[in-house]
Amino acid sequence: MAKKLRSRRTTATLSAVAVAAAALTAAGTADEHRTPRVQDMTLEEKVGQLFVTYAYGASADAPHPKNREEFGVDTPAEVVSKYHLGGIIHFTWTDSLDNPRQVAELSNGLQRAATSSGARVPLLIGTDQEQGQVTRLPEPATRFPGNMALGAGRSPADAERAAAITGQEMRAMGLNQDFAPSGDVNVNPANPVIGVRSFSSDPQLAARLTAAQVHGYEDSAPPGATVSAAVKHFPGHGDTNQDSHTSLPVIEHDRQQWEQLDAPPFREAIKAGTDAVMSAHIVVPKLDASAGEPSTLSPKVLTGMLRDELGFRGVVFTDSLKMEGVRRKHPDAEIPVLALQAGADVLLMPNDLRTAIDGVIGAVRSGRLSEQRIDESVQRILALKSGRGVLANPFVDVSAVDRIVGAPEHLTAAQRITDRTTTLLRNDDHALPWTHRPASVLVTGAGDEAVGALADRVKARGPRTQPLATGLRPTQQQIAQAADAAGRADVTVVLTNAAWQADNSAQRDLVNALRRTGKPVVAVAVRDPYDAGCAEAPAWLATYSDQPVAMESLAKVLFGEISPAGELPVPVPDPSRPGQDRYPFGHGLGW
Repeated sequence: MAKKLRSRRTTATLSAVAVAAAALTAAGTADEHRTPRVQDMTLEEKVGQLFVTYAYGASADAPHPKNREEFGVDTPAEVVSKYHLGGIIHFTWTDSLDNPRQVAELSNGLQRAATSSGARVPLLIGTDQEQGQVTRLPEPATRFPGNMALGAGRSPADAERAAAITGQEMRAMGLNQDFAPSGDVNVNPANPVIGVRSFSSDPQLAARLTAAQVHGYEDSAPPGATVSAAVKHFPGHGDTNQDSHTSLPVIEHDRQQWEQLDAPPFREAIKAGTDAVMSAHIVVPKLDASAGEPSTLSPKVLTGMLRDELGFRGVVFTDSLKMEGVRRKHPDAEIPVLALQAGADVLLMPNDLRTAIDGVIGAVRSGRLSEQRIDESVQRILALKSGRGVLANPFVDVSAVDRIVGAPEHLTAAQRITDRTTTLLRNDDHALPWTHRPASVLVTGAGDEAVGALADRVKARGPRTQPLATGLRPTQQQIAQAADAAGRADVTVVLTNAAWQADNSAQRDLVNALRRTGKPVVAVAVRDPYDAGCAEAPAWLATYSDQPVAMESLAKVLFGEISPAGELPVPVPDPSRPGQDRYPFGHGLGW
């Protein structure tokens, strides 16, 4: 699979990636003759390697008040050097992700801080670039519609190509760790936290696409031009109706159910050579009879199941230690100690970094944790960094960023992949495609950006087009305004986003009001396809994404430029008939 992918990449992309991988900027150079050794590190330096957290600011050396508030220093570089961090994770809310060149310069500055202080070990620098619903990197980075859309496309080659492009663009910006893909099998339609982040409700389809993305991230180019994958969330977060960010979900799968439903994507990812696996803050009492501990703190799950049974030898990351799912039972100083005892290697985003580090150091000095146990995790972390080319060359060529990030061939590939994912669920009286081009179209519903993006693409094809975004929870006034506008348009396209959720029931009211106008209505689920089961419309489509690339594919389908090729990667339940599906797994119409 990886060899086929490499043969498809253009010479221009190969050479650009090679430049980025090989170049060392004037900002700093790595000492390639010095390989970090665990035995040369102090205990504090070794413990620091176990932690990955964020820092605030767009420049490594620019003060940010939040750094002083949370870490006691002013700049991101000082956060790295003070705590001997093993890695940094970026978010938009940390003011770290403005534009690709800025990210590359920030990466170099952070690596300079790491390689000139403490044990002089280069950083893991990462983010959650899952694509689709979880997209962090700034444009012009190439956007894809996300996992469930890839599940609708059914193509491992497309999944691999998407990951390869994402990984190569990340590496050009100095990021070497992607906390992706999600290997969770979304068997519970009420899941509030996974949903379209999952490839499918089918374990085998999810397993094939998870493994394909591991290959794409890690095997599509030389190690110095790829990123580590971190498959999440072990042992499987797909069958829950609670969010582990705000609660501690309990999943009642027994051993047989876990083997059949949850384990396949993780097994295949390990076979594919994933560098890392991330734990889930969930309780699975039938797999671990301990007193309600989340899997992140469970030796049975992380050591017994993941390492001993599945044979994983790479790096185990915890999910964020700020999340309520792991903080409910223990103080912040205790959580990282329990995670290490369970088998974790990297402790992600503790609620209080100083408290967490002191907790681990104190546990070693008291004998609760052996220094050998710390050394084992540090060795795994160094092996990951070495294998991914981070130790030899942590810096990137900022001048190469514009040639790689958002390259024309990447954008073309993204559009072609997305064109194979749009799914037509219902098409009464051949409402689609629009063989007779409407003179006027209203585009309304959830999402200012999605409504605007689709309206632009419809307008570019000729019709007079009115965008009218009404949000996730439209008011009665907004619904009336949309219905009035629909009465004056030839056809209305209404976008829904998680309309199946109780809090978003007003979106269903909007669809019903539009239908009552007597004018043609096309409904489109731009997130979970489950919306199509809870509101009636003569035409229903699913894009699984509100990204502009998905709105372009949708416009192509509406006007008959392409046939909808996607097949449902999950069944869509029928709320009026409990236990039955409105649209079964694999359903998809075409022309």
